[in-house]
Amino acid sequence: MNADRRQGLPFAAEASDALGAYPTVRMRRNRRDAWTRRLVAENSLSVDDLIWPIFVIEGTNEERAVGSMPGQTRVTVDRLAPHVEKAARLGVPALAIFPATPPEAKDAEGTEALNPNNLICRAARELKKHFPEVGLVGDVALDPYTDHGHDGVIRETRTGDYVHNDDSVAILVRQALNQAEAGIDVIAPSDMMDGRIGAIRQALDAQGFIDTRIMSYAAKYASAFYGPFRDALGSGKALRGDKKTYQMDPANSDEALREVALDLAEGADMVMVKPGMPYLDIVRRVKDRFAVPTFAYQVSGEYAMIMAAVQNGWIERERAMMESLMGFKRAGANGVLTYFAVEAAEVLRRG
Repeated sequence: MNADRRQGLPFAAEASDALGAYPTVRMRRNRRDAWTRRLVAENSLSVDDLIWPIFVIEGTNEERAVGSMPGQTRVTVDRLAPHVEKAARLGVPALAIFPATPPEAKDAEGTEALNPNNLICRAARELKKHFPEVGLVGDVALDPYTDHGHDGVIRETRTGDYVHNDDSVAILVRQALNQAEAGIDVIAPSDMMDGRIGAIRQALDAQGFIDTRIMSYAAKYASAFYGPFRDALGSGKALRGDKKTYQMDPANSDEALREVALDLAEGADMVMVKPGMPYLDIVRRVKDRFAVPTFAYQVSGEYAMIMAAVQNGWIERERAMMESLMGFKRAGANGVLTYFAVEAAEVLRRG
């Protein structure tokens, strides 16, 4: 085949021409037995790909179910060790901690985020005491701490209230340092403020936290799929307006690549796409363009939809769970934040 023809045809078309056609070629041969399917599988899923998001609440010796997320619970700090013991035993490499801050601790400036004894800091110290080998991912944003439910602080402008970028970044930097001091291994800014990765990286390095990683929520969309999560944290009813002035427009794809490029230039060690399944095309584009550690978040709405269908008998739980997770790997994700992490790890151990 000459060079002109090679340039004019997709590789798959050339390969098909070269390899022949039915009946000489029978694609089903390699699907005939389980061992063959294992040998020719193009992607694989392992426990090493899983990060389990967990919710912590104030109080003692208590677990509360999340109504909109069947099977998920919020636990007090003193119950964290038994809560995550199975995940640690199964080899889940990391946990992402999210605090349900009591309403009385919230204010317009999110000052509880800077409290060295807030929920996430106490949870980090407790988990490190019992499971030092497990990585801890700390959410950095102000929405769990503000009484208005936004990821930053609000300032009045000539055209109305607006989430102020630079004032918010200054607080986020202090929040990140607070978490690093408590033992958080991976700072995960989810706020989508411009410039926050560079500011956090500089502050961490200046304080000696040169090995504390940053997993940037680089492409976080203003999505309808976050509802159950906000229910779990109690922030949904508090939210005034929406987050469209800082989270990304679901219509945009090229913009996600610009966001990722900026965050990498500012010092992000890993990047994330959120939500997950509706944005697998973004995962693929990010991985192809940058070839950096790329994660996706199978968010609460995705989990809730699968579980609702399972509870109604419309789909098979285990198969749907594992198929959804494989989709992230096929798209190029290095790992997935998923509420299915422990259950999936059990399935993977069984083989």
